[in-house]
Amino acid sequence: MSGTGDGAAGELPEYAERVLAVAELIPAGRVMTYGDVAEWLHEEAQPEAVPAKGGGGRRVGGPRQVGRVMALYGGAVPWWRVVRADGRLLPGSELRALAHYRDEGTPLRQAPGSADDHIPRLDLRRARWDGRDGAGEP
Repeated sequence: MSGTGDGAAGELPEYAERVLAVAELIPAGRVMTYGDVAEWLHEEAQPEAVPAKGGGGRRVGGPRQVGRVMALYGGAVPWWRVVRADGRLLPGSELRALAHYRDEGTPLRQAPGSADDHIPRLDLRRARWDGRDGAGEP
């Protein structure tokens, strides 16, 4: 997944539009994991008084589907704000993402000593956005 796809010509699938809309909501300096975005969309799609689990609605996509949307169509939105749950930067786009994180002041942490590339990782504890309006400071 490159996270930088410009998308295909024509209309986007509805799920892709919803994923990209969430990516655009994430404030500068904050991130959501692929799973966070999937969960956000899952909860958003639940009709009132219908439980999210136990047959109360059909789950449309999970983290892999969100990642696929970002890989195919994410180039027009802040793709670097939708991230892996382990805090590692997107393979193949690490340096471009890192430049965005530094520009936006996204909290980072030093790469583990065992890492070959020495590229920082996201500090998800501080950078993660829960989707509420009051984004606060990272």
